[in-house]
Amino acid sequence: MRRVEVEVPAGYDRVSVGRALVVARLASLEGIRRALASAPTLHAWAGAEPEAVAFQGRATAWGVTLPGSAVPVVVRHARHGGAFRSILGDRFRPPGRAPWELRMALHLREAGIRTPDVIGYVLYPAGAGLCRIDVVTRRLPEGGDLPTAWRAASEATRAHLLVAVAALLRDLRAAGVHHADLNAKNLHLALEGGRWHAWLLDVDRVRLGVPNEAGIAARNLARLERSLRKWRDRWQLPIEETAITRLRQLATEAGA
Repeated sequence: MRRVEVEVPAGYDRVSVGRALVVARLASLEGIRRALASAPTLHAWAGAEPEAVAFQGRATAWGVTLPGSAVPVVVRHARHGGAFRSILGDRFRPPGRAPWELRMALHLREAGIRTPDVIGYVLYPAGAGLCRIDVVTRRLPEGGDLPTAWRAASEATRAHLLVAVAALLRDLRAAGVHHADLNAKNLHLALEGGRWHAWLLDVDRVRLGVPNEAGIAARNLARLERSLRKWRDRWQLPIEETAITRLRQLATEAGA
């Protein structure tokens, strides 16, 4: 595809494979190159792999390992949501949100916030000056999004889930991070080291502000509370108002 200017962080490189542009960790470039040699896109290659595991979101993502690697990854094909979904579908103005997602993931991980490690992304020409995008992230520990984890949990475990989500909210407050789409599906809950932890997803919607700014913390919490009530009212998530109040207390407690 035509020359697209993108930021290439330390430890990453950019290469062209046919008409596709790849930006990826140095250790993963060869695996992505080999995958693209056998399929038109990385997402198509991943979906055809015999061991591929399907993850359902806005579209199906595939859990695989890259050729020559033992690292489990997830390959996601980017699509628009909202009003642009029916207009543009999976086409974006280059380079789309992938470079920002990579930048934010690196920033968040450096700040100690759990979020998927972005291995890299691939841009493909889509005509009319637009592109399609695949994003590769390291696979998270076995778990589920907040609604899935909540439904399956006992009352005792639900208390631990609230603690894990509140800890993430406090970390976002400390780092001055605002997530414009902090809904329940954008939190991944999993056991790690014998404790429940929460990971932040869809970080291309993240914006940076002033650390410990009260307004950012309030917006994050209010957005998540709205999402939880929507899940309760529309999809019968069994979460009581007392649990939402407890989450707010844990997320805003002094000295936490």
